[in-house]
Amino acid sequence: MQLQTDNRIVDAVIAGAGPAGMAATLALRKAGLNAICTGPAPGAESVDRRTTALLHGSIRFLEKTLGLWDSLAPHAAPLKTLRLIDRTGRLFRAPDMMFSASEIGEDSFGWNIPNAILTAGLMEALGGQFVPSDGVIAMTDEENGGAIRLRLADGREYLTRLLVGADGRNSFCRKNRDIAVRQWSYNQAALVCNLQHERPHRDACTEFHGASGPLTLVPLPGDASSLVWVETPERARELQGLNETDFLTALTARAGRVNGRFISAGPRAVFPLSGLIARRLTAHRMALVGEAGHVMPPIGAQGLNLGFRDAADLADCVAGADDPGARAVLANYERRRARDVWLRTNAADLLNRTLISNLPIFQLARALGLGALGVPGPLRRAAMRQGMSTINQ
Repeated sequence: MQLQTDNRIVDAVIAGAGPAGMAATLALRKAGLNAICTGPAPGAESVDRRTTALLHGSIRFLEKTLGLWDSLAPHAAPLKTLRLIDRTGRLFRAPDMMFSASEIGEDSFGWNIPNAILTAGLMEALGGQFVPSDGVIAMTDEENGGAIRLRLADGREYLTRLLVGADGRNSFCRKNRDIAVRQWSYNQAALVCNLQHERPHRDACTEFHGASGPLTLVPLPGDASSLVWVETPERARELQGLNETDFLTALTARAGRVNGRFISAGPRAVFPLSGLIARRLTAHRMALVGEAGHVMPPIGAQGLNLGFRDAADLADCVAGADDPGARAVLANYERRRARDVWLRTNAADLLNRTLISNLPIFQLARALGLGALGVPGPLRRAAMRQGMSTINQ
């Protein structure tokens, strides 16, 4: 199954060393492929201060497929309840709601973990299968069509039967294969940081919906939470520039004392929000995973969870195949992923737009839709299960 005549000839090269790319590499290796991951090595100056709410499917993937969850779990906090609080001040407002994982027989909806911890764990697991580089800068098909020749920024070349483009929203791999995208931007930016507060969060994630976007407090171990505060870009930068005392005062004015007094805030970072869907997820001997194929606002904790599902499904598709980059293998991956990516990306976009829209009809639709989920019954339970089922294993 494997090409082993030279250490520069491999079954799969994963271009991109973010969490989705590293997870894809590990999953493909578990599926029996000689796979390597290449991209810039994360450095201290580029520490990701965000956290990710990993839903149950992603936890199972990390635990059962990659065997990593036991080492990551001590750094994560369970998400047992979700509170939604409407602070839009509009005529049509959604009712305040609380969802509990126990309603659907689960201990939690998922776990929240710092991205830096997750990335470090994946990188350690990769070991010698990680090739530091500034990325792929050229790719050409071999004459017989049986492989792709890749050139890295430092001049090294690899011959591979499968290229996995995991190189982010500005993916070189996607552009090289002329895969069109639909992309859009929002007049929004997310300010993120970690907080210490005086009272325990009791494993509850609290989301305040405002006219400019949501403000979400997501549990971390101890009396700490991660903050994702979506505002206009101008307001987000203004909040980032405040001293700590003034920032905590502004935060309290928006979120109240849901977890008691805010004691301290860690370093703050701001990220502009945008969306993207690739028109195709595959091309000749290439598959896209993660943000190379889809980007969405931080609504419903779908982003990286969807990238992990890409990795899991791709590994399932190549397992046992004589040629991991064969047309039939990639067609199967496209079938398995295209609808899921389209539905979840557009759902996150729709939820975000109905929240920030000034049109009464959209505000009414949002209020009625969320209101329906507040009624105990099959619809509410089905929505909760669907939201956390991003990997079915």
